Amino acid sequence: MSDQSSSGNLQHSPSTVDPYAAWRSRDYRLLAASWFLLVFSREVERVAVLVYVYAATGTPLALGWVGLVQALPVILLSIAGGQLADRYDRRKVLAATLALSTLTTAGLLLLSLRPELLRTNQTDYTLLSIYALLALAAVGQALGSPARAALMPLLVPPHCLSNAVAWNSTVFRVASMVGPAVGGLLLGVQRNTSAAPAVACVSRALAVLAVLAIRGRPQQRQSDSVTWASVLAGLQFVLKTKTMLAAITLDLFAVLLGGATYLMPIFANDILGVGDWGVGVLLSCEAVGAVCMTVLIAHLPPFRRAGKALLWSVTAFGAATIVFGCSRNFWLSATMMFLIGAFDNISVIVRHTLVQMLTPDHMRGRVSAVHNVFIVASNDLGGLESGVTARLFGPVVSVVGGGIGTILVVLAVARRWPQLVRVGRLQDIRPADDARLPGPMELRQQTR
Repeated sequence: MSDQSSSGNLQHSPSTVDPYAAWRSRDYRLLAASWFLLVFSREVERVAVLVYVYAATGTPLALGWVGLVQALPVILLSIAGGQLADRYDRRKVLAATLALSTLTTAGLLLLSLRPELLRTNQTDYTLLSIYALLALAAVGQALGSPARAALMPLLVPPHCLSNAVAWNSTVFRVASMVGPAVGGLLLGVQRNTSAAPAVACVSRALAVLAVLAIRGRPQQRQSDSVTWASVLAGLQFVLKTKTMLAAITLDLFAVLLGGATYLMPIFANDILGVGDWGVGVLLSCEAVGAVCMTVLIAHLPPFRRAGKALLWSVTAFGAATIVFGCSRNFWLSATMMFLIGAFDNISVIVRHTLVQMLTPDHMRGRVSAVHNVFIVASNDLGGLESGVTARLFGPVVSVVGGGIGTILVVLAVARRWPQLVRVGRLQDIRPADDARLPGPMELRQQTR
């Protein structure tokens, strides 16, 4: 499956399809509950923050700064989070970082209750305080996300991992669907209400309790001392595992160019004319599409050609983004957001499964940290890219140009890494041996 690492030998799994295999694990149910609560709280908070920032400034660049302040801590600290996940109890690391994010949400709640505490120039100081709290929450995400990703393979049998990844994506998308809708509803009832951060704060506190109740199988902890080699081991593993590198690179540039979520307040208010409630509806439509796709995938036989499915899904994601950018009809825009979510979720399932299945357990934290940097760079820096290009060329050109760029990225990745095209069934992948490189004959057998 790759030039220099790869899928290893084939791993046999049950031939029957059990679409709910992951849910039979108590620990997975707890992890999924904590994941739902975290994402739900983040989405409620995001809608409130984006609407407030745009209302206070009226400029898309201010929306882009929201993405930047959340991206930088993750890019700078995720490698450290990977070290924590491989050296210490992943459950405790995750609970501690969730507690930190709970405190930052409590800060936003305090800000909404007592904005006069920041007076002199209320708008400027409030914006700076919001950016600072979002950055602190991103520190928790940077240190905790590798532990969450590396914990999941310890909660389900190996042959159920792809199913767990699919349902984990569904949980994320359901929360992404419900969260913006609830956030939009709270804003619609009373502008600048404290209800949104209050709901987010309680949800994150419950997520901490769910994580603390997880048991899971013992992890293989990293035992060697901290050196530059051990710190960079995750990055080196990704770089030499060509199939993994191709999938991550594809997602990085596709979402970096094609993401439009940070511009939703502009499209909802200025282009489609539906008001603030439309921000939540459009974001929720994206999540609905992803949920529908995940349920469909869970009930169908596994992908027989996962690599081609990944490339075609990202191509369709780019095409739907172009149509969304050109649309002036709310229902057409909502339909395109549905399709964007559906096609993006195919990419998410394939990519996350590849990363977890190819990585040995003792390196999952560090590799997940590298993966997390790519995800955040694409999502949050994509928000900055969208804000800057929208400021320079307008929101429509920003989104349409991003969709075209996404399709060009697919062509470039397929040409640069043909190993990705040859990836077959995900459940046949085993962890790559980072000390052994497959020979030409073995490589041909693995990629059939």
